[in-house]
Amino acid sequence: MTSADYPEVTLELRHRGRVVATVHLAHGQSPEALIASLGWRRIGVHAEGTAPRLHLVYRVEPASPVPEVRTTVGPGLLPGEPPPPRQRRLAAYAVIVHGGAVLLTELSEQTQVPGSWTLPGGGVDPGETPAQAVLRETFEETGQVVTDVHLELVTAMHWLGRGRHVAEDYHAVRFIHRARCADPTEPVVHDVGGSTSSARWVPIAELPVMTLVSTAEAALAATGVWSA
Repeated sequence: MTSADYPEVTLELRHRGRVVATVHLAHGQSPEALIASLGWRRIGVHAEGTAPRLHLVYRVEPASPVPEVRTTVGPGLLPGEPPPPRQRRLAAYAVIVHGGAVLLTELSEQTQVPGSWTLPGGGVDPGETPAQAVLRETFEETGQVVTDVHLELVTAMHWLGRGRHVAEDYHAVRFIHRARCADPTEPVVHDVGGSTSSARWVPIAELPVMTLVSTAEAALAATGVWSA
């Protein structure tokens, strides 16, 4: 990834209609923690622009600072190994609930955690908004057509280690949305051979026995659907 390809994310903070700060999201930072470090708390957010350059506009209120996102150090880095490549991935996901069930996708053997379940979604392509990515990815992974895509929160994860034999300094920025499916059907995976092996509408009552990835658990809790 060249510097020209590296996704850029800026945050504009507004309190009572007034811009109180405009900041750049540094590599490895969490948007929520960055806002908190400036003395604010999110009460609303929407995204402007398209990948690889996105502008997040937050409505905020005063709050106490909280710790910055923690860096997870994985296995495989050798002592004295040069700093691994910096990578940032913008990804968008959606919490979609209908009739007491939530739409989930099962991760395939192409991923690090095959058999686990997550929300429909994936990488935001260049020239795409996070909301557009949700529409595309949801149809590719589940065959469902969704509307009323609304950004709820933005989370981040920073990881150092060796993945698939390549040293990585990996910063994932995840856009968590709510969306509506007015006419749900039996899910079908159109993007065969990718990261999704199957999809289904899972009754919320069955979530405690599902193997969910942390992103899905956090999103379901943040949107009030379910908490582990």
